[in-house]
Amino acid sequence: MSAHLAIAPVLAPFVAGLALLALAGMPPRLERAVSVLALLAQTGIAMALLASVAQGDILVYRLGDWPAPWGIVLVADRLAAAMVLITTLLALFAAIHAGDGADRHGRHFHVLFQLQLFGLAGAFLTGDLFNLFVFFEVLLIASYGLLLHGGGAERTRAGLHYVVLNLLGSTVFLFAAGLLYATLGTLNLADLALKAAALPAQDAGLARAGGLLLLAVFALKAALLPLHLWLPAAYAGSSAPVAALFAIMTKVGAYAILRTATLLFGDTGTALANLFEPWLLPLALATLGIGMLGALAAESLRRLAAYLVVASVGTLLTAFSLGAAGIAAGLYYLPHGTFATAALFLLADAIKRRRPATVDLLRPGPDLPRHTLWGGLFFVAAIAAAGLPPLSGFLGKFLILRAAPGQPLVWLAVLLGALTGVIALASAGSRLFLSSSTADGAPVQQPPGAAGAPTPRELLAVGGLLGLIVALTLGAGPAVEFAQATAAQLVAPAAYIHAVLEATP
Repeated sequence: MSAHLAIAPVLAPFVAGLALLALAGMPPRLERAVSVLALLAQTGIAMALLASVAQGDILVYRLGDWPAPWGIVLVADRLAAAMVLITTLLALFAAIHAGDGADRHGRHFHVLFQLQLFGLAGAFLTGDLFNLFVFFEVLLIASYGLLLHGGGAERTRAGLHYVVLNLLGSTVFLFAAGLLYATLGTLNLADLALKAAALPAQDAGLARAGGLLLLAVFALKAALLPLHLWLPAAYAGSSAPVAALFAIMTKVGAYAILRTATLLFGDTGTALANLFEPWLLPLALATLGIGMLGALAAESLRRLAAYLVVASVGTLLTAFSLGAAGIAAGLYYLPHGTFATAALFLLADAIKRRRPATVDLLRPGPDLPRHTLWGGLFFVAAIAAAGLPPLSGFLGKFLILRAAPGQPLVWLAVLLGALTGVIALASAGSRLFLSSSTADGAPVQQPPGAAGAPTPRELLAVGGLLGLIVALTLGAGPAVEFAQATAAQLVAPAAYIHAVLEATP
């Protein structure tokens, strides 16, 4: 398979964004059509990339044909290709939903959307630490614009916190990269792995400091406790399609932690071996707990969904800290948690539009038009988000527990987290769909002219995300096998190093 396929997921959204910018001023329907068609093409590219590496091949694209470690490389293995596909599928349904009007609240929504995908794809595919920083900045710049799209005091306030914290994170990232370059003389990930094996003892302290600073940066991106406080307000305050797309943003941090933990700081017997291990599991369990408590205390469905994103990160990183079996379980759980929380954000918007007085606040309000349909969709999304059978979240959590024999804290946190999620979502559903406010003993009716019937875009977006969860459930066998093969490839990085450097490590 041609190595050029590795750069296609990066080029496609970049070209689409340029085209949309050049065609600024086109009718909204045409702009939406171009954006969705571009995403369909990107989905095909992502599927082709995944198929090309599914048997264990690693594609390396050297920009300008400069050899590593001096040149810029893009590397596609099973993990990177899977993350690109998950991101593209999520973006497709978020963009479809945005066509209901959210993209008209400001300028250049679809341009920023494609720029965000450009940064996300680059972050997953880059084989260089400095270029990981560059792609982080690209996706963050786009996310600033998307978060503030449409304006308003709530978004501006949340956006200010988000921008300031991420600027601090970017500064720390540069310090971390500088320390690693000073001690190891390279920033290519594969070359870093080789140089770490021969690290002089006198430089080990600086290298470890650089590695721990990296963990702090990635923990901020992933919203790992105590660096999670920016997320609930930012996600709850943004528009629904943006919040849905942002469900993958925390997974970028989790991906970076997993990639560096296995490639640079794995069980190598060097001074940097298992650098993240003492920190990752305790912080992940605490993040899971605080996320579920936040969901239990949430006063709106959007904020509940935002805290479930935090909890899903805790669950995911708990799995990643449990060795190869845990990594496989986490990789199976990752798309499920992403699609489930994204669907909740879109449902919260649909409910908000049909309850003008109480919006998506979790308190009794007027009867929701077509409440049977919306209640049914919420019921499926709630089962998915809570990790109940028969959907893939239950299997994902079962695999995580199976990867943690003799670890009662993991079992307690995962099971109590699931119970808390069930309580929070059941309470939210009963308040939204089974309770009505009353004025004189009679239910308050929806105001005339309020939106009732679902739009095709709403149904396609929410139904598409829930359909992906169903597909992940029905295809659990092949999906788990792929996750296990991906985990095996990650914990034995020699093939990755050899593919990048073209030399036997």
